[in-house]
Amino acid sequence: MDPGNYSTVTKFILAGLTEEPELQLPFFFLFLGIYVVTVVGNLGMITLIRLSSHLHTPMYYFLSSLSFIDFCHSTVITPKMLMNFVTEKNIISYPECMTQLYFFLVFAISECYILAAMAYDRYVAICSPLLYNVIMSHQACFSLILGVYTIGLVCAFAHTGCLFRVHFCKFDVINHYFCDLLSLLKLSCSSTYANRLLILIFSVINILAPSLTILISYIFIIASILRIRSTKGKSKAFSTCSSHILAVAVFFGSAAYMYLQPSSVSSMDDGKVSSVFYTIVVPMLNPLIYSLRNKDVNVALSKMLDRKIFL
Repeated sequence: MDPGNYSTVTKFILAGLTEEPELQLPFFFLFLGIYVVTVVGNLGMITLIRLSSHLHTPMYYFLSSLSFIDFCHSTVITPKMLMNFVTEKNIISYPECMTQLYFFLVFAISECYILAAMAYDRYVAICSPLLYNVIMSHQACFSLILGVYTIGLVCAFAHTGCLFRVHFCKFDVINHYFCDLLSLLKLSCSSTYANRLLILIFSVINILAPSLTILISYIFIIASILRIRSTKGKSKAFSTCSSHILAVAVFFGSAAYMYLQPSSVSSMDDGKVSSVFYTIVVPMLNPLIYSLRNKDVNVALSKMLDRKIFL
């Protein structure tokens, strides 16, 4: 078909999470509450780490970066989603849609790699404690963080740039609560082979590469922990890793379910439920997981609260 036969699309309608009228208001308050907890939790974690001098270590440097990514990740998605619950038609312009998609991809991909960097940090701390300060120097941490964001920016640019080549036939409904790559491709009336190939390649790389890094790190970590003779030492080593393992399992599990399923067996309605976990629930859970299960964070929080009370 000649490209001239395509009409120029200037906006889309986001279908939202559900079309049931009786669920709109309860969902609005539910996700508003989740977003408030996400913002307070992640910004609170960043502030706490910045103000507590004994948390100025590589582990908490990475945790601060994770909190920043989670805050941005949720902010890109949730406000627009909340509008869908209180408006009859949630219209998003083409430029807004592409911008939302770009930043969603930046922070989603960056989260994959920051979790891998955190696993490597735990590996060095447990398996090479005497060399920890040398290996995880400020320069090394900065390089890892820079690499995380560089990969996110480059992959997001490739996906979004490739999407600009896709023609949309008409003003249509995106069967999702945000501008997701797979949902947009379903509206195309031109070939999306290159886009789907890019999604497959990048999904495999960006999910499997960090996953393998995390898996290999934990194989060495577990082997090292099992060689520790004292029960107290083993318990302390496991406790420093349990929060990270939980965060990894939820994020990578839901992302893999969404993007690594064959299109013939996947459904966008199932995909929306899966997306809720890694776009909305995980950014809320991460600061809660790390604050509730981390003794250093609890001590720093207690000291800060005591300081505020006495002031």
